[in-house]
Amino acid sequence: MTYLDGLDMALIGVVKPLMESSIQPAGIDLTLSEVERLSGAGLLNRFSKKLPPAEKIDPENNVYQLPPGVYRIRFSEIVRIPIGYVGFCYPRSSLLRMGVHLGCAVWDPGYVGRGQALLAVLNPHGWSVERYARIAQLVLARIEGPARSSYRGSYQLEGV
Repeated sequence: MTYLDGLDMALIGVVKPLMESSIQPAGIDLTLSEVERLSGAGLLNRFSKKLPPAEKIDPENNVYQLPPGVYRIRFSEIVRIPIGYVGFCYPRSSLLRMGVHLGCAVWDPGYVGRGQALLAVLNPHGWSVERYARIAQLVLARIEGPARSSYRGSYQLEGV
């Protein structure tokens, strides 16, 4: 593993050390740390939100055995999105080829944390994935125009 420094650190936005093989031509790979099964309903209204309860799933011999369904996952890497950039998180193509979808949101400038995503196992036969497997790629894009303010939302420093 190696720390990224200077310009690389600012552009890639990773705080936690990562493996050299995680650095891709267009971004960095994010790895799977935790999996939860949603166990209730969530609520979103105009001024607040209530996340659904979830049950942590423990891997067996470091492998998650996931039947078809919807899961909330957390990435291993602590990410810092630099001011002047926005982060986009995409599934690695291997997931799609296996019948698994990963849904991520936009990561705003100034966000710091171990992000979460929605994992939908659509394959009727389920899916097995090793903990710390590379499942997503974070891509940063420069925001044109004057410098933007830093993210101050409720997910700042999540999972850290």
